[in-house]
Amino acid sequence: MFSKLTSATVRAILVAVVILLPSLLVPGVRDDAPQIMVLIALACAVLTFSEYSTVYPSLVEFRDAPPFNRIRYLSLFMTLFFLSALVRGQTDPSGLTMFMEALGGIVGLALDFPYSPVRLVLLSLPEGTPVEQLASVRTSAGMAYFISLMAITFFYLILKLKNWPSRSGAFNVWINLPTFDPTAGGDVVNRLNRDARVNLALGFLLPFLIPAIGKAATSLFGEAAISEPQTLIWMVSLWAFLPLSLFMRGIAMSRVADMITEMRKRTSEPITARPQAFVT
Repeated sequence: MFSKLTSATVRAILVAVVILLPSLLVPGVRDDAPQIMVLIALACAVLTFSEYSTVYPSLVEFRDAPPFNRIRYLSLFMTLFFLSALVRGQTDPSGLTMFMEALGGIVGLALDFPYSPVRLVLLSLPEGTPVEQLASVRTSAGMAYFISLMAITFFYLILKLKNWPSRSGAFNVWINLPTFDPTAGGDVVNRLNRDARVNLALGFLLPFLIPAIGKAATSLFGEAAISEPQTLIWMVSLWAFLPLSLFMRGIAMSRVADMITEMRKRTSEPITARPQAFVT
């Protein structure tokens, strides 16, 4: 019990740190922004602690199937840290921020091709955006998308090479998929495969849909999305993180469906009867 509470406390602190990361690294934020982010961080930390300190699941999926949530956390942490360092380097440059800006510029230019998600992010910016702002957004979007691609590749390699989640012990569908009701009707495997396809489709479409939504929000609320550093950091981070989460969830649910199918085949194999000798 003590180890479970300790693990839940550590996870809650890590979640609070990743939410407060832009406020801690970006200088010159508004006076009310840190208080708002502290409240959000405390709420997410309480939710994480309550989830991992109890036996019964509530919302967090694949909590007992590492490293699913660890990969998602690390990808979000790296994205927020990189984007916050880029913004900080504009007013307080250092060797680390200059290196990140050079690396992100190369990645952003490589991913900025026609019909790419990075190009759509640039097209969603208001007309008359300064060239320096366009280059900064290209660097941020390119690096965030690159981190997401690397996270998906890493998770897929673990799934194939390490036979995830079988290596992590017995897989409990109820604990790892608390929002999925296996008794709701229909075959479980078909429903899992259907949900997996829906998540994969949404994960593919969201990088193209979010810039359009952002452009509409910019026309309604002005240019705060690009003038406020923290708003830009969170918009670009969520633009890359949400499709990553959907892709990983779709791949994981498809893997669970395959495991159930394999288990059914093993349990339904008929016992071969011995041939009987016939006397003529």
